[in-house]
Parts: sequence; structure tokens; C-alpha cells
Amino acid sequence: MAVPARTCGASRPGPARTALPWPGHGPRPGPGARRPPSGPPRPLLLLLPPLLLLPLFAAPGASAYSFPQQHTMQHWARRLEQEIDGVMRIFGGVQQLREIYKDNRNLFEVQENEPQKLVEKVAGDIESLLDRKVQALKRLADAAENFQKAHRWQDNIKEEDILYYDAKADAELDDPESEDVERGSKASTLRLDFVEDSNFKNKVNYSYTAVQIPTDIYKGSTVILNELNWTEALENVFIENRRQDPTLLWQVFGSATGVTRYYPATPWRAPKKIDLYDVRRRPWYIQGASSPKDMVIIVDVSGSVSGLTLKLMKTSVCEMLDTLSDDDYVNVASFNEKAQPVSCFTHLVQANVRNKKVFKEAVQGMVAKGTTGYKAGFEYAFDQLQNSNITRANCNKMIMMFTDGGEDRVQDVFEKYNWPNRTVRVFTFSVGQHNYDVTPLQWMACANKGYYFEIPSIGAIRINTQEYLDVLGRPMVLAGKEAKQVQWTNVYEDALGLGLVVTGTLPVFNLTQDGPGEKKNQLILGVMGIDVALNDIKRLTPNYTLGANGYVFAIDLNGYVLLHPNLKPQTTNFREPVTLDFLDAELEDENKEEIRRSMIDGNKGHKQIRTLVKSLDERYVDEVMRNYTWVPIRSTNYSLGLVLPPYSTFYLQANLSDQILQVKYFEFLLPSSFESEGHVFIAPREYCKDLNASDNNTEFLKNFIELMEKVTPDSKQCNNFLLHNLILDTGITQQLVERVWRDQDLNTYSLLAVFAATDGGITRVFPNKAADDWMENPEPFNASFYRRSLDNHGYVFKPPHQDALLRPLELENDTVGILVSTAVELSLGGRTLRPAVVGVKLDLEAWAEKFKVLASNRTHQDQPQKCGPSSHCEMDCEVNNEDLLCVLIDDGGFLVLSNQNHQWDQVGRFFSEVDANLMLALYNNSFYTRKESYDYQAACAPQPPGNLGAAPRGVFVPTIADFLNLAWWTSAAAWSLFQQLLYGLIYHSWFQADPAEAEGNPEARESSCVMKQTQYYFGSVNASYNAIIDCGNCSRLFHAQRLTNTNLLFVVAEKPLCSQCEGGRLLQKETHSDGPEQCELVQRPRYRRGPHICFDYNATEDTSDCGRGASFPPSLGVLVSLQLLLLLGLPPRPQPQVHAHASRRV
Repeated sequence: MAVPARTCGASRPGPARTALPWPGHGPRPGPGARRPPSGPPRPLLLLLPPLLLLPLFAAPGASAYSFPQQHTMQHWARRLEQEIDGVMRIFGGVQQLREIYKDNRNLFEVQENEPQKLVEKVAGDIESLLDRKVQALKRLADAAENFQKAHRWQDNIKEEDILYYDAKADAELDDPESEDVERGSKASTLRLDFVEDSNFKNKVNYSYTAVQIPTDIYKGSTVILNELNWTEALENVFIENRRQDPTLLWQVFGSATGVTRYYPATPWRAPKKIDLYDVRRRPWYIQGASSPKDMVIIVDVSGSVSGLTLKLMKTSVCEMLDTLSDDDYVNVASFNEKAQPVSCFTHLVQANVRNKKVFKEAVQGMVAKGTTGYKAGFEYAFDQLQNSNITRANCNKMIMMFTDGGEDRVQDVFEKYNWPNRTVRVFTFSVGQHNYDVTPLQWMACANKGYYFEIPSIGAIRINTQEYLDVLGRPMVLAGKEAKQVQWTNVYEDALGLGLVVTGTLPVFNLTQDGPGEKKNQLILGVMGIDVALNDIKRLTPNYTLGANGYVFAIDLNGYVLLHPNLKPQTTNFREPVTLDFLDAELEDENKEEIRRSMIDGNKGHKQIRTLVKSLDERYVDEVMRNYTWVPIRSTNYSLGLVLPPYSTFYLQANLSDQILQVKYFEFLLPSSFESEGHVFIAPREYCKDLNASDNNTEFLKNFIELMEKVTPDSKQCNNFLLHNLILDTGITQQLVERVWRDQDLNTYSLLAVFAATDGGITRVFPNKAADDWMENPEPFNASFYRRSLDNHGYVFKPPHQDALLRPLELENDTVGILVSTAVELSLGGRTLRPAVVGVKLDLEAWAEKFKVLASNRTHQDQPQKCGPSSHCEMDCEVNNEDLLCVLIDDGGFLVLSNQNHQWDQVGRFFSEVDANLMLALYNNSFYTRKESYDYQAACAPQPPGNLGAAPRGVFVPTIADFLNLAWWTSAAAWSLFQQLLYGLIYHSWFQADPAEAEGNPEARESSCVMKQTQYYFGSVNASYNAIIDCGNCSRLFHAQRLTNTNLLFVVAEKPLCSQCEGGRLLQKETHSDGPEQCELVQRPRYRRGPHICFDYNATEDTSDCGRGASFPPSLGVLVSLQLLLLLGLPPRPQPQVHAHASRRV
């Protein structure tokens, strides 16, 4: 019994139409009979077995076309499968290539990847590399401590007494209005010559060190000049280190005063805006200067805190958060009569980038009201720190209180929670300019081993929110040698352009004593650091023996990746570490959670798992088998893992000892052979040291050929493994041309090209002219079709990539093609491997026509079926293309072929953009499964800044009476005003952004963001199904069936005739996102471990130095200039005059 075409409510009045003559194509297809609605509303999709579906929709008249029956569509599917398989057998050459490999068996050996041995060897090599840096670090730290101990402090030291290379001097000299040019203080600055060094990606001078001093620190202060004086002696130690280990990169001493001395010298990369770099805020310095922290920040939001003071507090909290690393835990609360968290976080959370962002946004919403209640604030903070049911640092514990002042000392709270052991340090910050008695705040800090700070204006924020690290460093200094342990950082972006690095850090202590018989000094002098580029570590890992889908990775104690092929941050923001979790670098599952935990715990292990992987172009997801093997890297906090697909257990190693054969095969790389043998692309690998790299493959091939004319494949300067395999694969693929491709007429089967790609780095495309339209990556290991073919059995279709926002494909000159590829699997002596991928490129337009014929009722090649008026026929994809939609969709949900001519230019688009209703039906019927994940490494355009006005909001502007009052000029208010104006240029929330500067600043053009990715892949349904899309009075039949041995789904459906069936649209395009809800994520934190050492207590610590209220002395000349600028209405130039703290006398 025939199944009629679908109905669409009352959109087609009248009885079913009979077939009418249609010149050239027999009877014109009709839509079939209407089925009046009856019974209660049915669900959107009703999946029915074929035997139940057929009698339910009988055709009322025999002359109507009917929807094809299931066995008919299965017949069409078999014809499609046979056609694809036949073409691939004839032109793909899989079997022939297998025979070619066997015929050349004497030219290569089959080697085995032994995962345990491999991963242990690489871990050992990395350990040796890092150990050399550790020895250099120790020499530097010991020397620094001795140099400082021998140094004699000079009170009367002057700038002209110190000769050094100021890394920012060149940029300042180029600016005629620079402060230092105006002062004429450049006499103390060296002028150096530099040479380009590819290792540093920079121009360097190996004879000198360079000095960088933050903009907000006055270079001529006594503290800074003494620091420059004694650190000059480090120069010889830096040079000697490099002599012993020429592979050393940046060697840096970051001083607690803010001075950075680094080697070799190179000009500083000063931004167009004010340079905000301060070594004390770098991730490596923070990690080296103190042990992990549990911090609770409490902010007074009583009614007395308003206007400028509240803004200062908000900014101070944000700056305080920036002093925390991923080893720390934090929470922020506001208080008046009661205390409450400012965000959704109800307990301490890891101070990672995303959590700190939540805090910073929440802090901006604080509103001042009520009365001050210190007791409520401190009780909340102590309760937070005593909560043992959560993950936390379990080392330094501290409370940071920001307030405008108060009289209550809350001694009873400290007696209850913190005395007598005083395990929690209390730091108090008096914010704003007021006349409150600060004695209670000083007492709180002094009575609880903390420190008291004053923040009268925005200029004091950066310094005073980071100096608490000096207090936390006291137990480390007093612990002496026990605390002198090298720590290795997370991955971060080098400020001098080296790229992604990790840094070994070692604290440097003050070994002096204040006087004979006095206690030894408790100050930390700074942190010594040596960078290791990730690229140098990657060079120790196997490059090409693991195959296209095998790789090495490494993680730290936080689970963040140090090495991983998916570690590709799109922005270069050196202020934030690169914290990509292993479970975000890959698609998360329970097996990977177990592997991650075991690696963090420092265990060895091996596990074979079935898991999901994204394709290289991030459009597809494949379910694959992978073998994970891991070991710890001794003497570090890192763990190393190796991932291998089962088919990469073995690999080929060429053995081309016959030089005549080498020359013969090499000739097939020459462009003169391309016309007869096909075009050859070679992977841009580092075959030889002197080979010039190029992004243009034609130029790279030219450079390669020129070098090979000078050296042999066995040259010591070349990678013999890579070269021999490349030349072998050149000869093997040429034999494929000779045996298969050259004698075939591609046009007969509507093929644009045939191709083969190999592990050895060869991609051969035939005929030569097809190379003009070849858009795939010349490195097979970086080509999506290559990697997916290895992971999937059968034929993998890859339509051209189309974005919904771009214009449709241009179907001119038959240049648009569809790749079909499959892996070549060899079995040699019981060892299985996949050394190559072969395929064809289909002519889209011609195969679309062929598709219609194969999915039709034709019984003769040249004659479509005709249906007379007295008979009934099933619709097919050729004759009835006005009423019947027939498509091939790949496993990612992208359109491959269609019987609708107007959809040919939509090939490659996600099918929901072509037919949202049908794609939703396929998804709801489990033909597709959805996988959602987040990309934390994306780059996004910045949000345009709001118009905040041309002047600081809430900043005090003096009156004429003030100008005439001499006392005002020397007051703290005048100096504070200057600081506000200076730092207002730094904190953009206070000033209107300068569009010109924003345009010139790369960081203003893009910033890191989170993107949500959605991929679709085949679900659990493998059978053939008929189904009906039913929505109210509108219904639509469809049939879907997987094509055997391919990644295609064959779908036949009635074309939609009414809009009532338009439901939700599935989205595949990457979209901007805030990421998963942080408030929910912190309730189930991922497993991590902190550093194994903790220095938070020492019985000999002297806590008498616990705070001061002195402000920096103002400069009268600067203030006079400032007032003149205010009177004239001109924007003031920032004058970096803030001195280093006088108390840091060393």
C-alpha cells in the first residue's frame, strides 16, 4: 500500500491533484492527498515502525505520487554505497598502495612505540633540562645574598653615581617631553648596541644587564639607587651562568623594591600607554616570594564610606586580588552592621582568573549604608578561615580589612578566634582622607602579626596592596636554607616577547643584621628567576614517530597543562597566567578525571579508554580509542603523559642506504616532474638546521631543493629520520601515480583530483592543475581530513567549510570539490599501522546530478521513470525534486549533497541553516548527539568603554584660595591630588579612554574571552527509520539511513509547505559565552594539590614592625606645574614621582 505525500492543514484546499504532462520529464509530480486532522494533538516527532506507518497513510487515489517506501529508499542507499565504494576502489588506490608498500618492504623498518619507555625517557630529559636551570638559579641567589650583605648603605648617593642601562631609556629619549629628558638625568644611563638573537626573539647585548623600574617609582630615590648599586655585581654571575649553559634564556632578579635587573640586556617593550609592569605582580614573583595563602577580604560599606573613598576601596580590592595566584584561596565580603559576601561565593575559592573576575565585577556593586560593625566583619572572616570542609591552601591565613576608620578594636573577637596562637594575620587599610583616629586599626594589625597601611589616594593603591608580601616572607627568611627551594610556575606569557614560558624561582633573603647581637633581618630581598621556553621543552618530545593523533602532554599540581597540542592562547596578555586545565584542553569524561588525579598525585599509570576528540578544525567530534601513559617529572611539580591511538603503536622508519635510489626518488620532488607525476606538497618540517622556513609551500619546496643540492640526507646537520621518510614517501606515492592514477580518466567519474598524504610529510595531488585549488594544510599532521581518516573506518567525506555569515560557494569552472578520504592500513608481520591516507575530490555539481539519479527509480541510465495517469508511482529524488528533498549530511551535521539545485551553494553549511525543522527532527530521533564545550583561549574584541567624562570623578579640585595658601601647597591633599591624576591615567574606570591610544594598543583591540563550542556527531541509531514530524495541522514525512562504510546520513523528506512546523533551530556556530556558571562550579571544584612546602610561622619572627602612616613627600615643582595645568584647563601629564618606601633600607 502506498504512503501518500504529507499534508499541511488547509494550506492546500481541494482533492489530491492528478499528474499532469510535463514536457521532457513525464508527469509533473503532485503533492499527494491531504490527511484531515483528527484526535488530540500529537508530539512534535512521532517515530513509527514502517509496518505501522504504511497502512496509516493510504493514498485515496491511485494516480497520486506517494512518499517512497522504506525498501525503496534502502535500495537507493545501497546504490549510493556501491557507487562511492566503486569510485574509491578504482581511483583511491588503497589496495594498490598496500601492495606498493609490500613491494618496497626492503626500504623501511617497522619500529615500535613503547609508551612506558618513551614517557620515562622524555620525563628524564625534561628533568635534566630543568636541573641545569636550577643550578644556575642557586648560583645567582647565593651571589645576590652575599653581594647585598657586603654592600654598604649610602645615604647621600646620587643618580650620577650609578651607571646602568635603563631598559626604557631609548623610548624615553624618543619622547622629547619625557620626564627624564626634562630633568637631564640621562648621564647615568648607558647606550648599548644590540644584535638580533633568534633564541630570544629579540635584539640583545650579552655584555650588560638591563634595568626596568616601574613608572610609579622614582628612579632617583635613595632606596632605588642603593638597590642599583649592589645588584650591579650580579652582571658577572649572569654572564658566567651563560658561559656554563649557553641555552639559558632570561635570567632575572626581581627586587622587593620593584627594580628588575635582567640579562642579557634588551630594550624594554614599552606600551604606548603608561607602562604598568611591576615585577612584584608577576606570577613568578608572587609564587617565589611567599607560601600559598588563604585570604578573606572584608570591606567596610557603612554610610561614612561614600564617594571617592568607596571608589578607592573598590579599586584597592581589585588590586589586592591581582596579587593572588592559583595556589591561593580567597573570599570577599562587605560589612556594616552585618557581613555578607559580595558575590555568589559563600566560602573560600581558588584565586584563578575566572573566580577573580567574578569578585571584581561583584565589588563594583557595593553600596555604602548603615553603621560600621567591625565585629560582624571579623567574625565572618574567621568563620570562613575555620571552615575545614572545603578545599583551600592550608598555609598562610590572613584577613585584609579596608575601612575609612573606626573606634572599636574588637578585642573580644581576636581573643575568641585568634589568640594566643595568632595563626591568622590581620592587615588593616585606612582608605581615603579623613580625620579619624587610626590607632585602633594600627592596634588590630600589630596585635595579630599583620601590618597597617594607609591609602589616602589612588596613587598609593598599587604599592600598599602588595607590600603585605614582605610580611608573609618573614617566616621564609627566618627558615633559611630550608626555604631555599626552587619552584616552577604555571605557564605564562613572557613580557619580553619570548612567548609561552615557565619560570624557575628562588627567593633571595636579606642576611644582614641590624647591629651587633641583633636579630637577623627578616626582609626578603626579592626573587631570582630563570625562564624556560615551552618550545625548548617541546623539542625533547617525539615529533613525528607518534603519528598524527599521538602526542605528549604535561600538567602541574593545579591540573593546568604545561604541554598540550591544544594549548594555543589567542591573546598575549602578560599580566595573566595561561591556566588551561587538562579537562578543558580535551573533552572531559570520567576516565580523564581519574588520569588527571593520578598525575597530580605524582603516580605512574597506563589506561586505554574510549573517549571523544575534537577535529582539528573543531567542526567534528569522533569517538576513538586512546592509550594514556603517564609518569611524574622528578624534582618538579609536573607530570608527563603520552597519548597514543592503537594504530600508532608502530611506525615506519625509512632505510634508504642506496644513494642511487635516493636521487631517483628525490627527482620526483622537482617541479619539472609535476605535470606527469602530480603536484607534491611537502610538510614544512625542520628537516635541516640551515633550511629556511616559509609559509609559502612552493617557496619552502624551493628552499628544500636548493639545500638538498648542497647536503645529503645523511648529513649531520639534518634530521635523517625525517629526510629518509620524506624521500621514501615521495617514491611510494609516485608509484601510485604510475600504477593507478595516470591511466585513469578522472572526468569519467566527475573527479577534480585524486590525492595521497603520508606520515612522512608528502601530499601528492593529481593532476598537477588540481593543486591550484588545493586548500588543505601541507602538513598532513595538521590537516583535518588526514587526522579524521586515521580515526574513522571507511570513507570520510569533507565538504568545503562554509560560515553562515559568508557568501555562498561560487560554482564556477567546477572548482568546488568535496574531499573523500580513507586511511591505508598495513599489516606487516602481525603489526598493524596506518602510514597514509588516500582519497578523491568530487566535482560538486556533477555529483549532485549523479546523486539525484542514484536516488531515483530509473531502470535505465538515460531514461527517468515515467508515471502514467492510470498508475501510481513513488516519488524519487530526481523527478520529484520540487516536492521531495533528498540530502546527504555528514557526521557533523554539515550538508554534503542535495537534489535541490538552489542548495548547492549551501554545501558545507550546518544543516540547521538549510532546513532547521528537519535537522531538529534528526537530533530528536537520536540520529545526532550534541557535545558542548568551552574554549577558554579565544580572543574577542573589547567592549567599547563608557563615557566617564574627561576628568576624574569625585576628585577634589582646589580653589583659588587654596592656590594662594602656601600651607596647602605642602599639604598631603595637594600631593594626593597629584597622585590621583597620575594614577587616574592608569585606572581607566576613572578617566575617559583615549581612542587614539586604544587603537594603537594591541591589548585594547582584543582580549581573552570564553567561547561556547557545539559539535554534533552520530548518535546510537544505526538502523533505517521512517518518521513523521507532526506539529498541529502540519505534518512532514522523512526517512533517514546511515550509509555503510561512510560518515554520511542519507535523508529523504517531504519539502516543508507551511511555517507551522518551524520549531527551534539547532546552533553549531561558536558563540561568545561567560562560560559555565562559576557559582555552581566552585561547589564541585576540580581536584588539585598545593605546593608541598609551607612557611607561615616562625617562633623567632619579630612582629614589632607592623605599620606606619607616613605619606610620600611631595615635590613642590611638580605640584606648581600641576596647578598651572589645572588653571589652564589642560590635561595633566603623568609624572611618575612616587618613591619606594623609605623603610625598605637594605
